[in-house]
Formats: sequence, structure tokens, C-alpha cells
Amino acid sequence: MNDTPPPDRRFTARRQADRLLSGLRPQTVRESLADLAALADGPHPLDGPVDKYGDGLVRTLERRVADLLGKPDAAYFPTGTMAQQAALRTWADTHGPVVGMHPLAHPEVHERGAHRVLSELRTVPLTTARRLPTAAELAALDEPYHVLMLELPLRDAGFLLPSWGELDALYDLAEEQGRPVHLDGARLWESTAHFGRPLPEICARAGSVYVSFYKSLGGHSGAMVAGEEEWVRRLKVWRHRYGGQIWQQWPAVLSALAGLDRELPRLPAYTAHARTVAAALAAAAPDARVHPEPPHTHQFQLWLPHPAERLNEAGHRQAEERGTSLFGGWWEPGPLPGLSMTEVTVQADALEWTADEVAAAMEEFLDLLHKG
Repeated sequence: MNDTPPPDRRFTARRQADRLLSGLRPQTVRESLADLAALADGPHPLDGPVDKYGDGLVRTLERRVADLLGKPDAAYFPTGTMAQQAALRTWADTHGPVVGMHPLAHPEVHERGAHRVLSELRTVPLTTARRLPTAAELAALDEPYHVLMLELPLRDAGFLLPSWGELDALYDLAEEQGRPVHLDGARLWESTAHFGRPLPEICARAGSVYVSFYKSLGGHSGAMVAGEEEWVRRLKVWRHRYGGQIWQQWPAVLSALAGLDRELPRLPAYTAHARTVAAALAAAAPDARVHPEPPHTHQFQLWLPHPAERLNEAGHRQAEERGTSLFGGWWEPGPLPGLSMTEVTVQADALEWTADEVAAAMEEFLDLLHKG
């Protein structure tokens, strides 16, 4: 008996398309397994024993990421949600349980309130604006907090980043007030072009930094939190308590190492090309809105005043009938029905597209949309 559910229409359409603009071509389990097997011939020595509870390849990845972020040590986690909870809980042990974070931050929106339910943390909203807070806003808050968490970039606000001066001012204020800074850097890897500075300089004044291995680097799963050696030692206690002390993790770790080798050097080119793609989409669709404009990273939001159901149908048809897949999925996240948004992710496949080709494909998409 085969219990595998049939693939949905989007999966099938995007796999069969000749060209993709946003994101990666979806894979079957067999294809993903073949890619993992191909890493046996890669640059990482694999003739030693498999990892056991965090040694071996896991420790290799931890040391590499710590170096990349300019921190003394790092700890690997199976999920980003667990990594965030452990990091914030570790700070709570020494500074207190109240965390200042944006209302659109990942723990508030996408983790089912784990920081409140499991970690007994309380949050203070830093601003009501759909952007990172300013130092002046934090200084004016009338409610104290113990730890400052900054999501860089702020995904649900449009993958937004502050300017370097704004970030530096936030670091200055936190230092003046004696509050440690935790960076939710799930997508921090691609922020260097916007800031014009390397990762160690971006992270230097943060007490802890979380990064993901699958959101930008194409790894199977997993996350890392970096910081000072003594702090990471205490962090690993909470990792164990949350169930993250896993017997073997080498498949996910190997894919993360491959992502660092392959995708990390490409991210600046993706970010640069995202500006070309965004401008071409906006020029071809007068009623579209690109946010932010220009994009801060290789990801941005595209808004159109049409129901998500119709936009998704047009996308499926374009992939099936024309062999072109521009977008992943559309949804209606705002208060107004019929105003839809998709997140565009510029990666390797998108680099092959010229601005004229993007515009032409967008016009074709809109033609299919209007013809129903």
C-alpha cells in the first residue's frame, strides 16, 4: 500500500516548467536523496565515524559558522524555533524573562507562542511600524525589557533591513542600557550587500546570533546560534532540555556545509539581480507594488489587487501551458480581500533572466489572469 499523498498542482506545474523565476525547482524524495549522495565526493572528509550527540561533522559545522559570524563558538539545532527559544531562555537566566521584539517577529507570528507557553518569556513590542524600530523609539518606551531581539531582515514586513547607521544606533542604546542583543538572523547571510559590511562586523556587537541553513543556503534543515564560549556552553544545556541533543544529524549537517560552499558566495549576486527583477515586474504591471523598492535582499514582496485564487490559477496555467513559472504561491495576508501578495526569491535560476524576459513573462501572466 502506498501512503504517499499525490503531489499538488503547484508542485507538478513548477517541476515541469522550463524556466523558474522565483525560488528553487521542487524535488522529489528520490532527487533529494541523490543530491545528498553526491556530496560523498565533495570536499568534506567523510571516512570518520558518524556524529554522536553533536560531535564529528556537527562540530565541524559549528566551528565554521562561528568563524563566519566572528564569534568564539556556536551550537547546532535541528530547528530554528528551538534555537530561538534556547537562546532567549539562556539570556533570561542572567538578565530576565522580558524580551523586546517586533510584533511581526518570527516568535510572535510563526512559533505558536512557544516563548510564552514553553519558555515563560514575556515580550514588549518595540514599534507598531512595519519596519525595524529606531533607537529613539526604544528610548521612548515606557515598559522595560531585559533582552533586545532584532530580526534581520524582518521577513513579514518585506525582508526589511535598517541602514547601518540605524543598526549601530540600536547597538549603542542596548549597550548604554546594559541589554544584550540577540539577532534573529534566519536570513542574515544575504544582508551583507545592503549593509556594505562583512558578517563579523554586522554581528560583532550582538551577544548571540541565530542563522538558518535552509532558508537561503538550500540545506535540508537546521540552525545555529553563535556567541561567547561560556554563553554557548549554557545554551547547550537548554538545547538538551528542549530535546535538541540528537543522536545523529549528519545528513542535515552535510547539506548545510554544502550550502555554505555553494550558495553563500552567490548571495550578493542574487541580491543585485533582485533589483533588476523587481524593477522589471513593476514596469510590466502598472497596478503592482514591489516592497521594498528596491529590495534590501534577494527576496521581496510583490502585491497585486486580485484575489489569490485567480493569481494562483494564472500561475499554474502559465507553467503548464507556457513552460514558465514566475511565482510560488499567492495569498491575501492583509485586511482587504482581493489584495494579494507573493514573496519573490531570486536565486540561481533567476540569474538567467534578463529584465526584458521578466517583463515579457509578467505581461503573459497578466494576460492569462485577465482572460480567466
